[in-house]
Amino acid sequence: MKKKRLTWVDVTKGFLMILVVIGHYPGELDFPLAKYIYWFHMPAFFILSGLFFKPVLEKGLMKPTIHKRFMQLIVPYLFFLVSITLIRYGMEIGSGNRELSWYLNDLWTLAVGGRFIRGAYGVFWFVTTLFFTYIFFLLLTKYFNRTKQFIILGVFYTIAHLESIIAMHVIGGKPSEAAQSIPMIWNIDVALMAIVYFAIGYYLKDFWMDISKRGMVAALVVSVTAVLLDSFQVIDYRLSMKFLRYDHFVLDLVIPLSFTILLVGVFQFITARLSLSWLRKIEQHSLSIMYLHIFADIILNDYFTYGLIGFTAIGVFIPIVVSILINKLLPHGKLLLGGFSPKKKSTPITT
Repeated sequence: MKKKRLTWVDVTKGFLMILVVIGHYPGELDFPLAKYIYWFHMPAFFILSGLFFKPVLEKGLMKPTIHKRFMQLIVPYLFFLVSITLIRYGMEIGSGNRELSWYLNDLWTLAVGGRFIRGAYGVFWFVTTLFFTYIFFLLLTKYFNRTKQFIILGVFYTIAHLESIIAMHVIGGKPSEAAQSIPMIWNIDVALMAIVYFAIGYYLKDFWMDISKRGMVAALVVSVTAVLLDSFQVIDYRLSMKFLRYDHFVLDLVIPLSFTILLVGVFQFITARLSLSWLRKIEQHSLSIMYLHIFADIILNDYFTYGLIGFTAIGVFIPIVVSILINKLLPHGKLLLGGFSPKKKSTPITT
């Protein structure tokens, strides 16, 4: 059972990573595919991350637990951030950009990160948000009982929506510009919203491990209804966690959850019959795909013309190749790709 569970989780994450790539396609599509992808794909990642969260209640384990998560998330973040930046600066210098103020301003933006870095760094916000979401939830489950946890999560969810309302409706304008009017390093404030999805994965672990037919049907009805209402312009629901665009208090739970339940249920059903090893392979290289798919397009789109399928193929396969090369050729390549595992302390043998 444990192996089967891990299989569907890996497959689901692999499929979600493909959706991340598709969601960044810069071309125009007749069907608003990206809009519907954004309804659920990032919440789904946080839900699945919370699924395997383990509280740390024993004394002395908090620090090594945080260190482990730092090595798994922030070290690869810094590695890819520096690597892409060095290549970008090499291209800028090659094109004749010698303006020191440009580089200083760019470095400051990269240090702030989160929603303030765009272009090749479009998805970097997710990792820092996930890191702080994990830390917040770690502290929440260690120092508060279950009732207080729910109350605090409700407060976080409310504050997140108030911040979104300020950005989207008080400041107004383009969501990206409105969100950047609210200063915050590494999108830490988005963790106030992300932690709720993360908690849903953790608290409802038994539900997620085996989605019932009744749950599937209910999720299908809600998901189809939401799409139809949006298509007929009865609602205009949008969700962008990066840019604080979650300003519907009810639908921000209902719609992402219904789509995630449907997706997980479908892959639980399929993986019980098919291996879908290719999606599992994509999940194994998901970190590189996330960091490199936009940059790969930036480099290649001056030389090749391709549509959505070509963009998706480039965004998936080139990062996989780079991931394999990093793992095989660079010292500590596994560590740079998030493969950190702490050394187990040996137990002295007593006689």
